[in-house]
Amino acid sequence: MIELRNLTKVYHVGELDLPVLKGISLRIEDGEFVSLTGASGSGKSTLMNLLGCLDHPSGGEYLLDGHNVAQLNADERARLRNKRIGFVFQNFNLLPRTSALENVMMPAYYCHPRRPGNEIRRRALELIRMVGLEERMHHTPAQLSGGQQQRVAIARSLINNPGILLADEPTGNLDSTTSVEVMNMFRDLNRRSGITVIIVTHDRKTAAFTDRAINMVDGLIAEGVSDELSANLVK
Repeated sequence: MIELRNLTKVYHVGELDLPVLKGISLRIEDGEFVSLTGASGSGKSTLMNLLGCLDHPSGGEYLLDGHNVAQLNADERARLRNKRIGFVFQNFNLLPRTSALENVMMPAYYCHPRRPGNEIRRRALELIRMVGLEERMHHTPAQLSGGQQQRVAIARSLINNPGILLADEPTGNLDSTTSVEVMNMFRDLNRRSGITVIIVTHDRKTAAFTDRAINMVDGLIAEGVSDELSANLVK
């Protein structure tokens, strides 16, 4: 599904060039459950932004289902992102004055062609039930716990039936017990639906839930370290 070939990203700060990704080559198969790990500044969040079509690379190729995403313009990336990729963020990013159900429905209104409203609502209700929040679906984010807000965010990420789910530090604002519940939910989603799940995290305990850990150091994949890290993670 995903293949990166010598992918680079350079940010221009004034007259300075700041290389963040220095030649990433990587393959992630359809239906994998993987984590991108590494210390702050290693480039993992930048790589996630490229994988999620939120940004474009400075060089190299990003092949998604055989198509070179790196050549798409901003509008084309936005359409691809809306149809193929779901996002879950550390800070949940829910609309504060909107109910849990309406938050889940929201991305479907931007999908083209747009589905009928009753179909969107029916799908959102299915997802709300799936994450165990049927009794809280009319509550606003302020009326939900952190774990419940993240469950809403997970349901929202699935409304357009994406093939890829990207989660950026999804347990960063959660306590340890809730973190385990959320990671079990990601694993169940991967096993049950076959969706490709990519978790960005600096936490080894979070990475331990995934089947493969890809470790990044200074804008590069640490060759050999990823395999060793994956082998030592507690399943």
